[in-house]
Amino acid sequence: MGTIQDKLSVLASTTESAESGLTNEQLDEEKKKVAVVDYKMVTFSLCGKDYAIDIMKVKEIAKAGRFTYVPNTLPFVLGVYNLRGDIIPIIDLRLFFNIEIPERDDNALENMLIVTVGEQTFGVVVDAIDKVVGIQKSTIQPPHPLFGDINIKYIYGVVEAERHLYILLDIDKIFGVRTPEEEREMAETATAQMKKRQAAAIAIQQQRTASPEGLPAQAVPEKKEVDLNFIADSLKNFKKFYLTDVNRDWVKERYAEWEKTRGEDKTQLQSDSDAELFLKPFYSRCNESWWTEDFAESVAKALPENSAKNIVVWNPGCGKGYESYSLACLLKKRYPNAKIKVYGHDVDLLSVSNAPLMNLTDQASADWYQPYTTKTVSGDFTFSKEIKDSVMFEYHDCVHTNNLPPIDIIFARDVLSFLSEDSQKTVLTDFNEKMKGNGVIIVGDNENIAIPGWNKKQSGSVAVYSK
Repeated sequence: MGTIQDKLSVLASTTESAESGLTNEQLDEEKKKVAVVDYKMVTFSLCGKDYAIDIMKVKEIAKAGRFTYVPNTLPFVLGVYNLRGDIIPIIDLRLFFNIEIPERDDNALENMLIVTVGEQTFGVVVDAIDKVVGIQKSTIQPPHPLFGDINIKYIYGVVEAERHLYILLDIDKIFGVRTPEEEREMAETATAQMKKRQAAAIAIQQQRTASPEGLPAQAVPEKKEVDLNFIADSLKNFKKFYLTDVNRDWVKERYAEWEKTRGEDKTQLQSDSDAELFLKPFYSRCNESWWTEDFAESVAKALPENSAKNIVVWNPGCGKGYESYSLACLLKKRYPNAKIKVYGHDVDLLSVSNAPLMNLTDQASADWYQPYTTKTVSGDFTFSKEIKDSVMFEYHDCVHTNNLPPIDIIFARDVLSFLSEDSQKTVLTDFNEKMKGNGVIIVGDNENIAIPGWNKKQSGSVAVYSK
């Protein structure tokens, strides 16, 4: 395994030999194109079709096999691989795109692109790696569904080079990363909308303070009404947070605090960091972290008695896995005679791919989790086989249909608020249909749901919905 510069330079050297069959006119044309190259891509094949990705995303290329299997991972995750001391997940791009592949030989070496997405490194398995091709970025055409057997949202563009038509993949979109251009576009859109809302609010305020009889403005009683539309637009653009009945009460209270702290003239959310700061108090306790013993006990007390032999839990928006593993441990303690199955779903591919590999911190391993952990040969603490086998992480959007069995517990904290209003209705309908008669739903600390026939009951600090 060598560096990308070493190995890809060898691949690039094959370009000249490929040109040997061209006419002099074609060679001149190719040389002109090479002279203005401002974009390089690594080309490869999947099921006989030509694909490519930006060379800046490729760390190196490699051939490897015998990946370490990780139980309860997604079908396209082949396992993990030790890359010079770093344990990285291996993704089969063919399986990710639902492309049929021949039966795998466990002893065969796979062609891999080692790619970096943000701070994460992945091994991406493809059929064959071809070479490095230099092009003019301006020649990249917009994506079209006719050019590939994959979802168009994963295609950056299509480009013709060296008598091949390449489908240029957007590796950031595949792994769910927002590009800087998208961040800037969202910020500009949000700023424009905020200015429009601010101008409208000023005009309305001027109308309200004007006296219909021509009396001084102060003679007319003023009743201040909060217009949350500009806040809602900003939260949606920056954080994909949707203001609906699920969170309206919290947003009103938070805006009052925000206005008091910032001042009436500085309430606009002008950046991603502003939106993050506004939403900071929204997130539920122990969100994206190991649960404290106090919180675990609060959840345990909120759960009903259940003598079933099998208890099924749905944890949409499982994130990195803290919540799913915590639920598995807690439920094993709460229902010791039952077989627990936790389905952790998320649309963040990085998170669900890495979740099965998660280790505990030293502090967590010595806390209430201790009976459900084991020590690895490297000295780290991880969950016992029983707990790991009880959790299934899947790349899945909860808005779409799933084939889960009847459910006892739905644990969906801080998930609904990041879905559009229509999607919220779809998901709540799904909750109602999949839930057993004695099942319960727990949503975020600052979320409220309304499902016909369901009631909210407060158990200590945890709110539980039941039929």
